Amino acid sequence: MLPLVQLKGVTHAYLGDREATLAIEELNLTVDKGEFVSLVGPSGCGKTTLLSIISGLLQPSRGDVYVGGHPVLEPSAEIGYMLQQDYLFPWRTILDNAVLGLELTGNLNEETRRRTLGLLKELGLEGKENAYPSELSGGMRQRVALVRTLATGPKLLLLDEPFSALDYQIKLQLEDLVAETLLRRGTTAILVTHDLAEAIAVSSRVILLQPNPGRIRRIFTVPEAIRSTPPLYARDLPGFAELFHTVWKEMELAGRGD
Repeated sequence: MLPLVQLKGVTHAYLGDREATLAIEELNLTVDKGEFVSLVGPSGCGKTTLLSIISGLLQPSRGDVYVGGHPVLEPSAEIGYMLQQDYLFPWRTILDNAVLGLELTGNLNEETRRRTLGLLKELGLEGKENAYPSELSGGMRQRVALVRTLATGPKLLLLDEPFSALDYQIKLQLEDLVAETLLRRGTTAILVTHDLAEAIAVSSRVILLQPNPGRIRRIFTVPEAIRSTPPLYARDLPGFAELFHTVWKEMELAGRGD
């Protein structure tokens, strides 16, 4: 079976007025269907650039990206993208915000609206359908953003630090909820985060990138005992701290260029 995501020789340079900056060079990566992987690394290693390329928002200077065996040439409903900011429209109700992607893709009908209501219930937002974003907490707003992303039925979910602006307790609760929801739905996910503990707690693999230009330095496979445990409790398991310190030390070396 083909991997859901394939990156082959992906290279990207940003062109300035006087010079070009190489952000990513000759990057190869595969992600299997249903897998949850995290991208970590020092600043300047191209994590967000990579997500933009996978999403189709940015075309690489060289190389190819495939999702579901098809080349990614532009954004599509098959690839969902969740950001740090929820970007909910304040004048729309929670339900109207949640179905926005369906509206934009011409797929809003009674059946998809009903499925979206089911997603709101699944993520603990039942009874909030007619509320407005200003009436919800930051954590609840991010749940709405997740529902909006999942409502279009994406094969792949890209997550760019979606929990980083939240209070720590809410962040941990949302990590658990997102990981459980994606596992139950069999959704493949790629997370960009600066939080190594979060990366280990939610992922099956942690991809460490090194900067200038961005390349894969090392891939860490998370032990089955950790990845099969809800993120909140995974942090307390034997082996978690040791893996954290191994990734941390390797990232420090990458940041120094060693």
